[in-house]
Amino acid sequence: MVTRRRFLAGCTAVPVVSYLSLNSAFAATPPSMLVIAMQLDNITSLDPHESFEATGGQICGNLYQRLVTPDPQQADKVIGQLAQSWDVSSDNSTYTFHLDPAAKFADGSPLTAEDVAFSIERIVKLDKSPAFIINQFGFTKDNVTQQVTAKDAHTVEMKLGAPAAETFLLYCLSATVGSIVSKKACLANQQNNDFGNGWLKQHSAGSGAFTLRTWNASETVILELSPQYAAQSKIKRVILKHIADPAAQALMLKKGDVDAAYDLTTEQLLQVKNDSSVALVNQSLSAIMLMSCNTNNQYLKKPQVWQALKWALDYDSIQKNILSMSFVTHQSFLPSGFPAALDDTPFHNDLAKAKALLAEAGYPDGFEITLDHYSMQPYPDIAQAIQTQLGAIGIKVSLIAAENRQVLTKMRARQHQLALTVWGADYFDPNSNTEAFCVNTDNSDNARARTLAWRCSWSDEQFNKLTEQALHEPDPAKRIALYQQIQQLGREKSPFIFMMQKTKNVATRKGLADVHMTVLEQWPYAQVKKA
Repeated sequence: MVTRRRFLAGCTAVPVVSYLSLNSAFAATPPSMLVIAMQLDNITSLDPHESFEATGGQICGNLYQRLVTPDPQQADKVIGQLAQSWDVSSDNSTYTFHLDPAAKFADGSPLTAEDVAFSIERIVKLDKSPAFIINQFGFTKDNVTQQVTAKDAHTVEMKLGAPAAETFLLYCLSATVGSIVSKKACLANQQNNDFGNGWLKQHSAGSGAFTLRTWNASETVILELSPQYAAQSKIKRVILKHIADPAAQALMLKKGDVDAAYDLTTEQLLQVKNDSSVALVNQSLSAIMLMSCNTNNQYLKKPQVWQALKWALDYDSIQKNILSMSFVTHQSFLPSGFPAALDDTPFHNDLAKAKALLAEAGYPDGFEITLDHYSMQPYPDIAQAIQTQLGAIGIKVSLIAAENRQVLTKMRARQHQLALTVWGADYFDPNSNTEAFCVNTDNSDNARARTLAWRCSWSDEQFNKLTEQALHEPDPAKRIALYQQIQQLGREKSPFIFMMQKTKNVATRKGLADVHMTVLEQWPYAQVKKA
C-alpha cells in the first residue's frame, strides 16, 4: 500500500560548544546532547550517493531527505517527504513529483526541482556502489539529463527506460541513495568533475534535521541541528563515539557517560536487561548475516563445496551460545517480515552429508582457506565457531580479522576467499536483496553493476532471468511465488550461506524517550527526548 501525504519537518542552529575531548573520558551528557557509543568502523563515506553501509545510511538519513520515505509506523508503506504528491502516467513509465515549496537546505536556500534532477543525475554519473538501485530504471550517463528534468521550480518529471510498478520505484527512491543534495554546494566544491564527491564524503549539503560537523574515521561523528529545524527538536548536537568493545559500551552506559549503547552483544544484554537505570529498545532488522564464497577460488567454485559448507555449520549452536539476544537463525536472503520471505530453516549440522559433498567435489580430505571477518564482537567468536565446525569436515580455515570497512573494501575488490559479513536491505521490496544476491549480467572486473553476486564472481543465467521476470510480474501473487522460487534455488545453487537475521537491542538510559528504530535500521535522532 502506498499513501500520498505531506511529510513536513523543520529544525535549529547549534552553538559551538566543547563537550568532550575525544581522547579523554566522557562526562555526564548535557540535556541538549545525544551521545551514543557505537561501532563506526564500517563507514567509508558520508556522501549519500556513495555510502552503502548500515551505519552510514543511518547517519545520512539524519542529514538528508528524499522524495519519499518508508512510513515509520509501517515499512511496507511509502509516504511523501520532499514530495507532497506525485502523478503516474497510464503506462507507468513517466512519474511527476510535486515538491513541498517550503523545503529548504540547512543553509536556508530553497530546495528546488533543479536540485532533485541534479541529484538523480549525480547518482547515475558518479556510478558508486549503490547507483544500481537507480540505474535499474533505465537511466544512463548519456540519457539521465534528458530523462529527469525540472518542469518548474517545484515539479520534477522522471521518464523511465521501461514501465515500472509504482511501489517498486518509490521503494527505490526511498533508499539512502535517493537523498537530495544541494546542486549549488556540490558544484562549488567539486574537483576534477567529481560532482563534489571528495568534499561531500566529510561534509553535508542536505535538508535533513542535522548537518555534519565532524567525521573522523573509526573515531567520532558529530552532527549539529540544522537551523531549519530549530523549533522541532531539543537535541542540538549528536555525538557518535566509536567504541569497538561492547563491554566498554555497556560500562559507559551504566556510568551515565553515554545516553545509548548501540552494539551490545548477548553477554552485555543479559547483564543490563534487569538494570533499573537501563531500558532496551528492540527492533527486528532487515540485516542478514552470511558467509560468502568467492567462486574465483579454486576450491570455492564448485556447488558441492557451497552445499558442504551449508551442512557443516551448526546454526542453532551459534545462535544459542553466542547470539541469543542479537540474532535469530534465518536461512534465506529475504529477511523475515519482507514480502515473499522464506522463514523455514532447512540446514543443520550434518557432518556425514557435508563430507560426502566434499568428496563429490573432489576434496575428500578438505582444503585450506581464509575467512575474512569483522574484528569487533561478536564476529570473532562466530568466526572461531565456523573455524571449528568446518575443521570437523577437513577444511582448515585461517581467520583474518579487520575493521568492518576493510573487509567490505576487500570484498568489493573481489579479493576475499570466504567472508563473514552482514547485509542490510536497501528498500522494502523483495527485489532489493534478490538483485544484490542473484543478478550478475557482466562478470568482468569493470562491470557497471557490482552486486554481491558480482563480488563473488558468480553469474548464473537462470537467476538473472528469474529475477528480471519477478521484477516485472504485474500479478502480486505470481510475483511472490517467483521470489520464493528464487530463494529455494538460491539455497541449492548459490555461493551464499545465509545464517542469521539481526535483532537490534539499543540500550539506553532510562531518561531517554522516543527512540524509534525501523526495520531498515533508520533512527531519527531529532525525535529523541531527554529527561
